[in-house]
Amino acid sequence: MPPSGMPDTPFLHVDPARLDRNLAAMAGWAERHGVRLRPHAKTHKCVRVAQRQLAAGAVGLTVATIGEAEVFADAGFDDLFIAYPLWLSEDKARRLRALAGRVTLTVGADSVEGVRRLAEGLGGAPVGVLVEIDSGMHRSGVPADSVVSVADAARDAGLTVAGVFTFPGHGYGLDTARADAAEQEALSLAVAANALRDNGIDVSVVSGGSTPTARLADPGVVTELRPGVYVFNDAQQLELGSCGIDDIALTAVSTVVSASGSRVVLDAGSKILGADRPGWTTGFGRLADHLDARLVSLSEHHAVAEFPPAAVVPEVGDRVRVIPNHVCTAVNLVDELFAGPDPYGELESWPVAARGANS
Repeated sequence: MPPSGMPDTPFLHVDPARLDRNLAAMAGWAERHGVRLRPHAKTHKCVRVAQRQLAAGAVGLTVATIGEAEVFADAGFDDLFIAYPLWLSEDKARRLRALAGRVTLTVGADSVEGVRRLAEGLGGAPVGVLVEIDSGMHRSGVPADSVVSVADAARDAGLTVAGVFTFPGHGYGLDTARADAAEQEALSLAVAANALRDNGIDVSVVSGGSTPTARLADPGVVTELRPGVYVFNDAQQLELGSCGIDDIALTAVSTVVSASGSRVVLDAGSKILGADRPGWTTGFGRLADHLDARLVSLSEHHAVAEFPPAAVVPEVGDRVRVIPNHVCTAVNLVDELFAGPDPYGELESWPVAARGANS
């Protein structure tokens, strides 16, 4: 039986001391380089973590959806950026207007049609706009040299354009990917910001950053960074080299339920770890206390770990800590995080308040 105060496995555990070190390190980097820190709350979706971020020096929060913005606004956060090219339905427009009436709100945009619909739905509500730039990930965003058409459409529709933003997500890769993405981020944002300035727009925000590229950002270009994963880190960051094992602040505590030779089966499957596995990763996650092992397969409620020859293999009933590949998806699978210095001791519940706030 688990100790009193400890939940049954599998569950997500947060080490508050490591969390606070991660927050202080990123905030310190931003302060030293004269850059504002607006972390992405989609990673943790947790009011308790967001409060610690602001206490450490963040100027506000980034979110992905109106629903996330509503959760954090209800919790008292009053400076929010929805980093997404919203396409407003009637209901989303109503919700966005309500948000604009109680917080400082900025939203992303990347099309003429999108900003026109945004302006129509807002009906004059005070919402700032950042035009999204594609700096090489090729997801959403316009090319840097096409930014003026979107910005002009926004101004013509009565919206206030505050600047530009990008997400250098192609920095999630090995070798030179992080440095290359950071370089492309700086170049694209500089071209876009200068184009807006040349067109008479006062650019107050030039926003970039992801966890792999944040400390490679060019403070001569960016005014703001929006990393998310850095609060907890994960197996991807570990394998990319953007964090060390002592920077991992969240793990899935799991129990060995079956064992055969060098293989063990854990009770933490894809329904708590998430199923992400980029091609460059070495498995479906890592074992925090057995870094030489690999998670070689993942089912809904099973994870198979393989240990090298001569390794000490956990036995049935032993508990182990799994580092998820992608912490954002893992957190969104649970209702609460369990925090405390000892993952096998007395723990405190931190609700994942914005879980499932996908619209």
